[in-house]
Amino acid sequence: MNRKDRDNKNVFEGGFLGLDNIGVFDRSAPLPTGGHLEQADGTAWMLLFCQNMIEIGSQLAQTKPAYASITLKLMEHFLWIASSMVGTDGMNGMWDEPDGFFYDVLRLPGGKGQRLKVRSMVGLLPLCAVTVFEEKSMQQYPQVQQQIRKFLSSRPELTVFIQDPVKPGYGGRFLTSVLNEKNLRRVLNVMLDEDEFLSPHGIRALSRIHGEHPYIFRDGEQEYRVPYLPGESDTDMFGGNSNWRGPVWMPVNMIIIRALFNYYMYYGDAFQVECPTGSGKKMNLWQVAEEISHRLSGIFLRDETGHRPVYGNSRIFQEDPYWRDYVLFYEYFHGETGTGVGASHQTGWSAAVAQTMHLFSHSSLDDALKFSKEKVVGQSRRQVLPEKKAEEETKYTEKIG
Repeated sequence: MNRKDRDNKNVFEGGFLGLDNIGVFDRSAPLPTGGHLEQADGTAWMLLFCQNMIEIGSQLAQTKPAYASITLKLMEHFLWIASSMVGTDGMNGMWDEPDGFFYDVLRLPGGKGQRLKVRSMVGLLPLCAVTVFEEKSMQQYPQVQQQIRKFLSSRPELTVFIQDPVKPGYGGRFLTSVLNEKNLRRVLNVMLDEDEFLSPHGIRALSRIHGEHPYIFRDGEQEYRVPYLPGESDTDMFGGNSNWRGPVWMPVNMIIIRALFNYYMYYGDAFQVECPTGSGKKMNLWQVAEEISHRLSGIFLRDETGHRPVYGNSRIFQEDPYWRDYVLFYEYFHGETGTGVGASHQTGWSAAVAQTMHLFSHSSLDDALKFSKEKVVGQSRRQVLPEKKAEEETKYTEKIG
């Protein structure tokens, strides 16, 4: 925290975060205006990391009570960061109330702030800073819940905009999220708009509105532009290999699907939104996650003409019987056509689409969670059977001579 929060305000300036040219400026270099960026995505990562640690602490506390106090401290960190991100008055933070979206804030040398209104994945990652907790985790340590209530009662401004972490939801579950129900609906309304982020092949890294309306920032005579580029980039920023201004990237789509699972477990079927926005078609958040997953998997599947979007206009990969069934997992995908772009063997993340295809082969989230639990239990049983392990080790030793 201390290294990336120069003003000690619980907002973070992560610098280069792997999203390359998604922003107005090169995040690895000094800003042309001076000052610094307060980054919505960097702060969102800190929120999610806090939640990860709270999850770990709550599990450890079930058998080692000493972990309850540090878990509470992490919850306080989460509340301070979330509150600072939104701004306790809805004005000074990264949340833009008129737009219903998060933006980076350019903090000039004199302290004046300006939101950089680029509609990008930077503003969607705060939606992903969400974790659901089962009722039993609160029941075991009621004093933790009492202390959270005490902490919030003396700081009522903290939950004016963010989710109240001690408000029970569906199934008695609790939710930590920077977005309360009202603001969650507003962000989803933007994300699920096919004229903005929702492409036929997943969630774009940059809103399509920047095609006709590029974001422009002027500093004296210098102009900085962020246009929508669904495929290859037209900028040399980061050596010319910067492609976050429109394509579909699998890793962030996976994180969005995870977030939707967590929201669904808390809100249940009663929380429904239009998907796509403006279609009149209502879905719960499990169904929204499923819809995004289907669009992602559609990149690799044959359409009604027998062509796979991933291979675009390549006749060899579309038609040649020796090549057409060998599907490559590209680095990212064209925001309009789904054509694979970048490295063609990026199985480190694009192959993760197989996991969502498998998950949504189940009819409901409960079925999927049950399957996942049985799978983990099965693995654990194999691990604790020493005779089985010895047998497998013997076979392996014999195999390698």
